[in-house]
Amino acid sequence: MYQKEMYAAIEAGILAQKEILKVYKKDFKVEYKEDNSPVTEADKTSDLIIRGYLKSKFPDYYFLTEEGKDDKERLNKEFVWIIDPLDGTEDFVKKDDEFSINIALSKNHEIVMGVIIIPVTSTIYCAIKGEGAYKINYEKVKRIYVSKKNSDLTCFTSIYHLKENELAMIDKHKDKITNVIKKGSSLKACLIAEGLGEISYRLSKGTKERDTAAFDIIVREAGGLVLKPDGKPMIYNRENVYNDEGYVIVNRIENFLL
Repeated sequence: MYQKEMYAAIEAGILAQKEILKVYKKDFKVEYKEDNSPVTEADKTSDLIIRGYLKSKFPDYYFLTEEGKDDKERLNKEFVWIIDPLDGTEDFVKKDDEFSINIALSKNHEIVMGVIIIPVTSTIYCAIKGEGAYKINYEKVKRIYVSKKNSDLTCFTSIYHLKENELAMIDKHKDKITNVIKKGSSLKACLIAEGLGEISYRLSKGTKERDTAAFDIIVREAGGLVLKPDGKPMIYNRENVYNDEGYVIVNRIENFLL
């Protein structure tokens, strides 16, 4: 189930990846949106490519994207693509290689398929509800799982958006969190999904569901959890697209440390 959607998302992402890397290798202009977040030619081009390709394959599905106009009719639709055509624009602007393309599919407000592409390494992470999570690198396909660790945990933090309350949480649990590594965009979640870390905090309003939708199902299908601070799972295709309370990514419920 949803294999056709996943293959289409991967194909769309690969097409967008080519154009993103063309921009990445040259000097480009950076503009700023009303919320002061950066946007580039790569964001806009990637968005057009992905939406155009997916619309041609699934004309009845609706869209919620980072760069496109928000059509509120999506709220009553069964299937909605939730897309961040360039997650980690700040990473892209600062050329640290840690940006991604995020494509997810929501069915009745639940994510049922997710694809994340890391353009610089051509690495793909993907998952379908009930079918596990996978990493594809140069045509080598590997099923991935979260680690089983319950101590000596590695915490991934944002490179550019680390908040004081997140630092305080890491310090509060320093008996269990012994290693802290900065990573960009959705790479933090992907690394947890493949067992290379155990926890990541984002305890602020700065993200939207377009940032989290794809990695939510990838982490869950790898055996982990993406939870709001109240311990509840995320709901998708909402009217308010901001993740107001933030979220915590963990490899197992015992490590949901707040």
